[in-house]
Amino acid sequence: MSVFKQVTKEQLADPKIRWIDARFSLQDPEAGRRQYDEGHIRGAVHWDLEKDLSDMTAKGGRHPLPSRDRLTALFRKSGLRPDDEIIVYDDGGEPFAARAWWILQYAGFRNAFISLEGFGGLEKLGGDIEQAAPAPAPTSVEPEWNESILAHKEDVADLTERPGEGLLLDARAAERYRGEVEPLDRVAGHIPGAKNFDWSQLASDGTFDRDGEAAGRLAEMAGSGEPVTVYCGSGVTAAPLFAMLKEKGIRDVRLYAGSYSDWIEDGDREVETGNTGSGDGL
Repeated sequence: MSVFKQVTKEQLADPKIRWIDARFSLQDPEAGRRQYDEGHIRGAVHWDLEKDLSDMTAKGGRHPLPSRDRLTALFRKSGLRPDDEIIVYDDGGEPFAARAWWILQYAGFRNAFISLEGFGGLEKLGGDIEQAAPAPAPTSVEPEWNESILAHKEDVADLTERPGEGLLLDARAAERYRGEVEPLDRVAGHIPGAKNFDWSQLASDGTFDRDGEAAGRLAEMAGSGEPVTVYCGSGVTAAPLFAMLKEKGIRDVRLYAGSYSDWIEDGDREVETGNTGSGDGL
């Protein structure tokens, strides 16, 4: 399954391709929209992590998935159709385009890709830049939801109770996985039985390295054929792990959208600290 796309000049000029600008900053949530307003690929719509790709009023972790109705409304106002070729970009080597791409996969858009180039790379390649937001003709698209790639808290709880029936991968930095530091959540540690693979190892120089050593190690970790469930702090940085696993041909992969912040939300789930899952990225 091809996930990442090395964009060509011809694709940048193709009016049939639908572009999504997913730039965002966790440190400055308004930065992505400011960047978009300052200039974006012609025809690109902007999908904001917290306003479009999350429901910040809901339970289910720090970046809960929006309802199906809200996502359907987003797809329709963005002018998307089931067979469209869709390319999503952020600043390159970041998790935000991967989050948008995963949501498109969840909704059944099978011809969607993550641009290997960030906005700057697309601009250098000759992308036509505009400031005005486009007004695509709304569609009446009906998503074909794929529940097989979404894991819920109960699914993850089953994994912790039946070790050996699936691989649980924590995409956070190793020190957060081990519980040595926790800058965001009230409880430090990781979900019992999880192994660690820091998602940021997959990126370098503003792009994801599909053929790099880190991507190879990730594929090797997941290559036994057992189902894989990826998570992070809030479901955002786990998306690059999901995307790279699919790029590497791993078929049975789910993303725990609520992730660790959802796991600890009600205070009724156990956590572990230290290198209990061995794994990688340590």
